[in-house]
Amino acid sequence: MTTPPYASDALAEGTVDAVVIGGGAAGLNGALILARSRRSVVVIDSGSPRNAPAKAVHGLIALDGTPPPEILRRGREQVRQYGGRVVFGEVVSAESAAPSADGDLRFTVTLADGRSITARRILVATGLTDVLPEVPGLAEHWGHSVVHCPYCHGWEVRDEPIGILATGAASIGHAFLFRQLTEDLTYFAHGTDLDEDSRARFAARGIRVIDTPVTEVVNDEDGALAGVRLADGRVVARRVLAVGPQMQARTQGLEGLGLPVQDLPNMGRGFASGMAGTTEVPGVWVAGNATDPVAQVGASAAAGALAGANINSMLATADTDAALQGIAEVGPKGATG
Repeated sequence: MTTPPYASDALAEGTVDAVVIGGGAAGLNGALILARSRRSVVVIDSGSPRNAPAKAVHGLIALDGTPPPEILRRGREQVRQYGGRVVFGEVVSAESAAPSADGDLRFTVTLADGRSITARRILVATGLTDVLPEVPGLAEHWGHSVVHCPYCHGWEVRDEPIGILATGAASIGHAFLFRQLTEDLTYFAHGTDLDEDSRARFAARGIRVIDTPVTEVVNDEDGALAGVRLADGRVVARRVLAVGPQMQARTQGLEGLGLPVQDLPNMGRGFASGMAGTTEVPGVWVAGNATDPVAQVGASAAAGALAGANINSMLATADTDAALQGIAEVGPKGATG
């Protein structure tokens, strides 16, 4: 799913201080910090945020219950208020370019329509893709009756008959979190291992376990989720399914940067990053779900802000180095006139 269409800014000419790849919470907040620091910054937004299917963002103080598109709309407006630009487009390549005359880093970012921009620094905030189990009917309810996060959606599905569609060991802990929200919880092992200790703990909490694999999601006559069909033909009534998807960072078009990636146990794959979103590639930062798949909107925005501040600090050092180099090249004669 995508965000509602909006007017795109013109792509800046010349070299900008920073290009932010990704127009979600992390990218926009990073851009906001940079723009407020009087840095020239351009956000490249593909318009497909991870939370687009959700009706509202939850667990974010002061903005709880706000639709995701509204938060992004406000974010774009605020970045623009300080001189930043938000460009609708898809990045197809990003790579290092020849440094400036004073040795400062340069990168070239190219969009699908052939336009390109040169930047001194890059913030990658592309987010991730949730890869769901291949169960017919599951994806159509994603973000509504098929959920993944008890903190994002839990209150809204409280007291409903909930099913945990297991995808691995992490689903065991998932079950206990959703048990806090309902007394009617069924754990569909769906071919995953479930040890005896976990079965005993489930029994103690009144969590029903079904080992027969799930073959499809069943809808009622109005198209709402009504349950799941098992491999033996039985239908188990459920109104909500909780599933832990494999979470894959969006890396398309960024291969030229050479960013290291890491496997995240029981979760997926994301970019490796250090403090304030730094990476092993000089001049490139990463923030949000692209590196921290479990971060909610607030945490992603905070990570973007921290990365933006760090980028500004590094640019300030580079600016000072260039100024000193310029003075040294002019020499005493230039200094005295």
